[in-house]
Amino acid sequence: MDTSTAAKTIWDYMLMNHELEKADAILVLGSSDLRKAEYAAHLYHEGWAPLLIFSGGERRTTSGLWGMSEAEKFASIAIEKGVPPEAILLEKKSTNTGENIRFTKELLEEKGVHPKKMIVAQKPYMERRTYATFMKQWPGMDFIVTSPKISFEDYPQEGRSMEHIINMMVGDLQRIKEYPALGFQIEQEIPESVREAYEQLVQQGFTEQLIKAS
Repeated sequence: MDTSTAAKTIWDYMLMNHELEKADAILVLGSSDLRKAEYAAHLYHEGWAPLLIFSGGERRTTSGLWGMSEAEKFASIAIEKGVPPEAILLEKKSTNTGENIRFTKELLEEKGVHPKKMIVAQKPYMERRTYATFMKQWPGMDFIVTSPKISFEDYPQEGRSMEHIINMMVGDLQRIKEYPALGFQIEQEIPESVREAYEQLVQQGFTEQLIKAS
């Protein structure tokens, strides 16, 4: 298969295709992609949940980018989109998905907020890794994973090239393979076609986000 077909194979695998359901809160995991904040505001206005939780400090890809945490930047966009500030909670310390979950749990406990069901908003190609992490790190929480409805072909934007996206997907798929043994995620079945696509892209040099051997 060619590079585009291999990448699209992984992209499709990463999508969980969960149907939206009414929930108690929408948890938005921070990143440099501001489209997630806009999507979360859209979900709020459509009435899927009455509370937005933005989780994210400053990680490698966003350090110094906005002069504020990912959570604060995302919240500012949601407020611009008409979400009332009182409907927003901020978790501003986390630097990875595991910390997003752990620190959000701590924040909600501190605030006395106890959601029974959550919508988790992520980038499309990170849906499956987020699902696997949540299942391991927040057992008992009823949740669905969703992302902005943007196709593989349309996902690149300024500062986020197709090459960058493919590198990110290859790195995320490696973590889906490796992290269960480290206790970070649950196991996920990986179809042979996806494994073949991964190996092909690695051979083609899409290795920037692979875990470096210690």
